[in-house]
This record gives sequence, structure tokens and C-alpha cells, in this order.
Amino acid sequence: MSTIKLIAGIVSGVTLLASSAFAAEYTIGFSQVGDEGDWRPAFSKDMQEDAKTRGIDLKFADAQGKQEEQLRAVRAFIAQKVDAIIIAPVVVTGWDQVLKEAKRSNIPVFLADRDVEVTDKSLFVTRISADFNLEGKLAGAWLAAASKGNCDIVELQGTVGSAPAIERKKGFEAVISNFPNMKIVKTQSGDFTTEGGKKVMEAFIKATNNLEGICASFAHNDNMQLGAIQAMKEAGLKPGKDVLMVSVDYVPAIKKALDAGEANASVELRSAIGKFIYPVVTDYLQAPKELPKWIVIPSDLHTAAASKMQ
Repeated sequence: MSTIKLIAGIVSGVTLLASSAFAAEYTIGFSQVGDEGDWRPAFSKDMQEDAKTRGIDLKFADAQGKQEEQLRAVRAFIAQKVDAIIIAPVVVTGWDQVLKEAKRSNIPVFLADRDVEVTDKSLFVTRISADFNLEGKLAGAWLAAASKGNCDIVELQGTVGSAPAIERKKGFEAVISNFPNMKIVKTQSGDFTTEGGKKVMEAFIKATNNLEGICASFAHNDNMQLGAIQAMKEAGLKPGKDVLMVSVDYVPAIKKALDAGEANASVELRSAIGKFIYPVVTDYLQAPKELPKWIVIPSDLHTAAASKMQ
């Protein structure tokens, strides 16, 4: 055999071995809510990049904020006979039927980030997410301390019917209910978007004579708060000074607002959570076993003062 043919054979063999080594061990379908705000795209990017490093063939579907698109995507994953399905649900209701279809096909379903309400909890393996209720409590506790328990609050809610909007509100209210002089005086949904937050705050400014008597703005995510900051500045107000600003996510833009003194506190919702999600899914696929119905990803509170110290 000539030297050239020998080298070609070796290269060919190495290539086949490499192909085999990097062949996807699992195919996983991931139905994402959409791309609202800054946090959601960062979460999607992390899931896609982390999948590559783990040798996972990820089938990614963006629902664009529509549950019907998610249901269609999940049924497509079932038809493709993926090994597992991960869902970040748009809303909490309306999942029983499609989850039953996945179960009949012996495809395990995992919830990421958000929760669902179903008649039978065995329809999904587990939920891997932060504690939205705790996030609301952290925001409420910080505001209670910052305002000394005396505060009229405007609230920018997330998407109506979504788990984060429901639980962050419950957690926040659970804390402020302990203080007789703390109450939410205006509340409206901004759909987790900067534009939505700006419109809601503009309406609040108009309805309260330029936020007269308002102590704080609590937003269910940073992007709505960033929109609220824009609206307040356009109205001649000083966010972070005239009104205390507390929200959830801790996206890069809110970090800048904290440094500038235009925001006061943000509860971090980690976007790089593939490292929490994929090990749970792949370990289950290797050796199925009953898991807790909720695996919690930790959250942290960040304040303007701490931001300046970093």
C-alpha cells in the first residue's frame, strides 16, 4: 500500500471515529415562550449553546408568545419521536391534552422556567426553575426596609395568566400585607416588554398627577421597569430618587440603571440555566426515576448600593 493511501485510510478512520464521538446522544425538543424582553433571548441562547457542548440535538421552537404555537410545536416533537421535551409555558392552563399525548408516546416532558396547572402531575417529570414567589417576596422585603413600611406602590404586571406574573405578585403582596401603610394603588399588565412598561407607566403618571404620593414602582421584570424609567424621565421625574424602583431579572440594562441611580433593586433570575436543566433531563433518560416535582434554581437580590461597590 502506498504511503498516500495509508495516510488517507488513517484520516478516514479518524474522521469516522470523530463523527461517532460527536453524534448527538439525545434529541430534545424545546418549546420556548418567545423572545420578549432581554432575559428570554439570553435564556434561549444559553439553552442552544449548552446543548451543543453536551452533544444534544436540540429542536428549538419559538412560540412568539402564543400557546397555540407551543401546542403545535410539542405535537411536532412527538411526531419526530424526540427523546424528551422541554417546555417553557406561555400560560399555566390548557396543557392536559398535549401532555397526555406525549405520555402515550413514552416521551418524558420537563418544564423549564414556568409552571403549569394540570389534573395529573405525572404528565410531566419535573419543573426546573427559580422560585417566582420568592422573587416577589425578596422585592417586597427590600421595599419594606427601604420605605420603612410606608409606601404607596404602582405595579407593572407580567403577561396575564403566566406563572411569573401570578407568583411574583403573590409573593410581593404576602410581604407588604404585613405593613398597614404599604399598598398597591395602581396595577396593570405591561406583558413583560419595555414598550408595554412605558405605556403602563405613562398611564399611571397621568392617573396620579405625575405620580404624586407614589413611593415605589414594582415591575414583574426589568424590561417593563426600563420602559417605566423612560416614561418617568420624559415626564420630568427622577426614577430611583422621586420613586423607588424594584424589579426582577437583573438584565445588563438594569445593571446600568442601578449604577446610574435610576433603579434601586433587582432580583436576579438567572438566564444561563442550561447547566441546571440538561443534567436533570439526561440523567433521567439514562436512568428514569421519580423526581421532586420542582427543582429550584437559586435567586439573588441586587441593589444600587451593592452595584456601585462591585
